[in-house]
Amino acid sequence: MLAPLSVVGALITARRVARPGWRAPVPVICCGNVTVGGAGKTTLVLDIATRLRARGAAVHILLRGYGGSSRGTRLVTTADSAAEVGDEALLLAAVAPTWIGADRAASGRAAVAAGATVLLMDDGLQNPTLHKDFSILVIDGASGFGNGRVLPAGPLREPVAAGAARCQAAVLIGADRTDAAALLPPDLPMLRADLVQDADIAALRGRRVLAFAGIARPDKFFAPLRAAGADVVEQHPFPDHHSFTRGELETLLARARDCDAMPVTTPKDAVRLPPDIRALVRVIGVGLRWQDEDRWETTLQAASQLGSGRG
Repeated sequence: MLAPLSVVGALITARRVARPGWRAPVPVICCGNVTVGGAGKTTLVLDIATRLRARGAAVHILLRGYGGSSRGTRLVTTADSAAEVGDEALLLAAVAPTWIGADRAASGRAAVAAGATVLLMDDGLQNPTLHKDFSILVIDGASGFGNGRVLPAGPLREPVAAGAARCQAAVLIGADRTDAAALLPPDLPMLRADLVQDADIAALRGRRVLAFAGIARPDKFFAPLRAAGADVVEQHPFPDHHSFTRGELETLLARARDCDAMPVTTPKDAVRLPPDIRALVRVIGVGLRWQDEDRWETTLQAASQLGSGRG
């Protein structure tokens, strides 16, 4: 019944992305997806920013700042709160200068003026305001492309073929349980990676833990805890970007005490906690382990040189 609305949505997106964007004088790398949330874009951006900065690149990150109240272009600082700039922005700002704003061209201009030699976009594949030199289609291996339908009939922002046609590479995170790779153009380079928890997750083996997470797919946090040997006595999923109330957090801590369990959460959730609560919660982060690290490094090297020297 929703299929006609999906057709309309796809046409609107196609018309929007066809508009030309500002061409920055530095390379622009975009990590995007065609599904709504949960693909792993921010984790990939953290990986790319860390690697490019290690090579001496002045990487500046651009994102909308979803969940924050701030409007317009803004450089994220340590004094900002998740309520102002969004949780993802705070995570990224710990690695590289990070700008929020719906107009990526405006954010890009500000970043270049501040000395950026590479612009790295977290999301924005469907945002036409800034020209991308190298776009990466990020795919969650567990959910793939859902039922293959565009919103509101499915989870897609646009048809898979349309989004993939504007990308220069795809990154599949986790095992391809839905055969998503089969839906991509055969000539689109595919790189594969797996999510890995921080090394200190090993300290949770045999420990009783109460896990809570307000991310798009909470089980991507809960399942590795169990796999690492933690005794997850309770798990509490919340909506993505959930703004925890004081009462909710005190209830979680009380449940942890009653269960003689350690409360644990994700870095994305931790930045939304008050400092006194955060001090009582163990934070377990996540990174990427590449199946072909050398190929990934070569891909980044090429991407970070595209567009250099433009006026």
